[in-house]
Amino acid sequence: MGEGAWRMEIPANASRAYRLAQLDDHSTLRRRDFPWKPPLTLSLQARVSAEDLPGTWGFGLWNDPFSFLLGYSGMLTRFPALPDAAWFFYASPKNYLSFRNDLTARGFLAATFSSAKIPTILLTLASPTLALTLIPGAAQLIRMLLRRVIYQDAALIYTRVTEWHSYNLEWESGLVRFRLDGAEILQTNIVPHAPLSLVLWVDNQYAALPPSGRLKYGMLPNPEPAWMEIRDVEVQKAA
Repeated sequence: MGEGAWRMEIPANASRAYRLAQLDDHSTLRRRDFPWKPPLTLSLQARVSAEDLPGTWGFGLWNDPFSFLLGYSGMLTRFPALPDAAWFFYASPKNYLSFRNDLTARGFLAATFSSAKIPTILLTLASPTLALTLIPGAAQLIRMLLRRVIYQDAALIYTRVTEWHSYNLEWESGLVRFRLDGAEILQTNIVPHAPLSLVLWVDNQYAALPPSGRLKYGMLPNPEPAWMEIRDVEVQKAA
């Protein structure tokens, strides 16, 4: 879209096949070689094509914990990891992406995840237990256990996402601060572990592990093209 501007779009489709448009700086890197550590500031401007896009979209910093499940073409497949992230994240209504009962789990969020450091080999060996989340009673036990090792914070953002806005994320060693158009919307001491990578995306997937019920995961049809436009992306390291 010209210098310093991009448009990520997934085509209109009534099928439930996975569709993803993504920019990142980690596709061929090992997780320990991801480029970003605090203190830094991420800033950009963004808008999306509709208020209620099916699936998820967003931008921020993360440790790409689930690439072993998705297997993107051309990307390095990594061992599983628990999530570490600080990002602006939209989850459509079919999602439920919180292990805490007191946090909002869908909508447009400023959010962080900070997870206990568990060796990847142990997570790999334990990954078959994820099948238990398909059983309602066992799913609640797994959810309770995840709360003990995955810490999160989030704030719901009220704005018209189809209009251009300025987004700012400050990541310090003990603090993450989010701003929308210069106004602070979340400050939290639940801080992800470094190193992280930059990711900006729009897709049509959903995942839900609600307080009652079992894990649900899948893809959503998008009858109209779904896109996100971004410009003036800057990651600035503090002196």
